[in-house]
Amino acid sequence: MNITSHLSKSKPLKTEDITRVSKNGHIAFLYNHEAGHQVRHSAAVIPQLLKLYPKIKITILATSDPLMHIVRQVCGDINLHRCSFIKLETPKWHKPFAYIADTIMPFSRVDHLYSNRSIFQSFDAIIVTEGTSLFLRKLKGLEHAKIIRIDHGAGDRSIGFKPSFAGNNLVLFAGSKQRDRYLNLGYLSEEQMEVVGYPKFDSIKTDSLSRSKLFSDDKPVVLYNPHPEPYLSSWYTMGLEVLEYFSTSKDYNLIFAPHIMMFLRRIHISSEHFAFRLRRDIPERYFNCSNIHVDIGSAASLDMTYTLAADIYIGDVSSQVYEFLIRPRPCIFLNSHKAKWQEDPNYLFWKFGPVITCSKDLDFRLRSAWGDHAKYKPLQKEEFKLTFDHQSTPASVRAANAIAKFLKITVDSKAI
Repeated sequence: MNITSHLSKSKPLKTEDITRVSKNGHIAFLYNHEAGHQVRHSAAVIPQLLKLYPKIKITILATSDPLMHIVRQVCGDINLHRCSFIKLETPKWHKPFAYIADTIMPFSRVDHLYSNRSIFQSFDAIIVTEGTSLFLRKLKGLEHAKIIRIDHGAGDRSIGFKPSFAGNNLVLFAGSKQRDRYLNLGYLSEEQMEVVGYPKFDSIKTDSLSRSKLFSDDKPVVLYNPHPEPYLSSWYTMGLEVLEYFSTSKDYNLIFAPHIMMFLRRIHISSEHFAFRLRRDIPERYFNCSNIHVDIGSAASLDMTYTLAADIYIGDVSSQVYEFLIRPRPCIFLNSHKAKWQEDPNYLFWKFGPVITCSKDLDFRLRSAWGDHAKYKPLQKEEFKLTFDHQSTPASVRAANAIAKFLKITVDSKAI
């Protein structure tokens, strides 16, 4: 089975496919991933659907107990008794093969879809957050099911702007930036897209912009947030140099919180850039530094604890920089792969701060970060508004209304 080819050859849907729905209103929210970083992007919509649209039946489908836990945490107890929860399993004899295959492809994610195809047949619509879910399009008996994607993240990399998005019946975007780029590329029609804002923000108390006190002193806090992508990430070549700099620093505290997938795998393979890397470990001495807080995958790395707590951001290609800019602050970007990025839309966010190619430049850029920030702040604020369409109506409500409108389910006037 060539998984990659199945996912990349999705054709644009016809108008009748986009608009034709059944009358049952039975929706599944699918969480099919090794990590929990995608859950908040759609789970915040569940309570709003339950509140506003009592005719809708919702089932939560998840492939692990930790994913179920995050859903419950985000949603709270209100109306969750109206939801069904199903943990998706795969045959035990698949596990040894999956252990090997998962190093080179998303085998387990596809296996969860195929092994539970009979369960998926009962839903009118399936809410997803990632691209592997389009494998459902290939399964017999699921022709009627509408796939609605609430995209996770809102970055600029090419991986987020693929022709395969056309396989979704409806895509809910955080802002006009993504919508306009897809229109320009011609991958999606206007009928397949709606801008609703960023539901993840609704699951977090961002209004107060509260910050956790992670260190005993008041030295500036720097967040280093490398991505695992093997060609683009700074971790493989510059990461230990960054940690070493902060281990000897008397001026800064460091939060080292890489993308949650970084330390879930030993081997990272890029289908986007045809590259692979062996992920290096973190030497023990860095865990023992009083001014370095290391987190390779706790709940705090998922809920914006660190992007809210830091004063300065250091990264490479993670879209978390946009979440960091909910409050404009200095950014520094590590160009470890010597990209010619200046006119490349995939690196738009690198215009939010200085870009360095050598860790020896880090000290100077940190010391001049706040003095230089004035020239970057206006663009940070402008692009944040284009990336996240913030309105008085919460994004989770707007997403719920967009889903119900698409499925032609009427609102309960008493719930408004």
